[in-house]
Amino acid sequence: MSLFIPKASGRGSVAAASKQPSRANASAQPTDKTAHRQKKRTVPGARRIVNRELAPFSRQLAAMLHAGMSLIVSLSTLEEQTIFAPFRKLVKEVRLGVEGGAPFSEALGAYPRVFDDLYLSIVRAGERSGEFAVTMRQLGDLLDATARLRRKVRSAISYPIVVLSLALTIAAGLVTFVVPVFADMFAEFGADLPGPTKFLMSLSGFMRRNFLWILAALAAGIFCLVKWKRTASGARALDALVLRLPVFGVLVQKTCIARVSRILALMMKSGVPILDSLEIVAKTSGNLVIGSAILEARSTVEQGNPLAQGLDGKPCIPTLMVRMLAAGEKSGQVDSMCTNIADTYDDEVETMIASLTSLLEPLLMVFLGVLIGGIVICLFLPIFKLATIVN
Repeated sequence: MSLFIPKASGRGSVAAASKQPSRANASAQPTDKTAHRQKKRTVPGARRIVNRELAPFSRQLAAMLHAGMSLIVSLSTLEEQTIFAPFRKLVKEVRLGVEGGAPFSEALGAYPRVFDDLYLSIVRAGERSGEFAVTMRQLGDLLDATARLRRKVRSAISYPIVVLSLALTIAAGLVTFVVPVFADMFAEFGADLPGPTKFLMSLSGFMRRNFLWILAALAAGIFCLVKWKRTASGARALDALVLRLPVFGVLVQKTCIARVSRILALMMKSGVPILDSLEIVAKTSGNLVIGSAILEARSTVEQGNPLAQGLDGKPCIPTLMVRMLAAGEKSGQVDSMCTNIADTYDDEVETMIASLTSLLEPLLMVFLGVLIGGIVICLFLPIFKLATIVN
């Protein structure tokens, strides 16, 4: 039975297996094949697979197919060398599905938490185009570039969050556990304390009396925020808020635009129809506001208008992207122009991250010094005036 996958770059059949099932065996397995097509399976560690395993898997599979190895032999090799057990089991199940006669994209479709619509659409396009190995290599490069950019943005955003959290934790510890010791000592003097010290003592007493209530309120607030974020309106409102943040909003916007442009370029090169490409790009943009703008532009394209016209005037879409897309549509090289757009915004994101890192470090140190230093000064103000207080 044919495995419905075309040849890879003319160097060997992707679907050819070292041991293909006979017609009798293939016809004896309709129930298994149907079950494989219909059943959606869960995978433990799906997030780790997507973040760490998927890009190397795609590139290595492309390399073996380009070298002339059959798809089943390539999957068997990847199965043997995969260290992460859940992913090794997944590769085995995919291999068994292909051996049973299912197309590769259909075998992957049983695991939607790992292989999303973007991945499956590009794989199907590669199967139809006859350039399956080339498509898989480009897909691996796309996943790798996206993951690398995501790591850089996360590191740039997580650094100030970690420092601020550490500063607030230290300040809360000082106010809750250290200030009361000084309060008892100052109470023995029986003199009037400076205003900042009084405020700090009052804050310490309030936190000690209501410590459990404060923790409960914080936990309830976080829980409600998470639940709200999981709703459609909440997720969209938070994404819109992120885009309006100073500095970080621009960083997130450029990251999403780079991702959208790179995905759109690859899908158009792979032969995916423009309307399908825009629908998938909108889902994988990383921001609901930008995704909605792309869906609105899709409606414009569906009516026969240029994509640049549909994106023009959207506040979340940079003018540079619109102008470059318009130039690409006039020259008939939209895919190449999308790649240029992605490269441009990748460079801008890296430049912004470098600038943010060099700028935030001294600012955060100043904030940390003011916060902790302010608490210490408030505690030592009475000691500086010790002679007056004692008298």
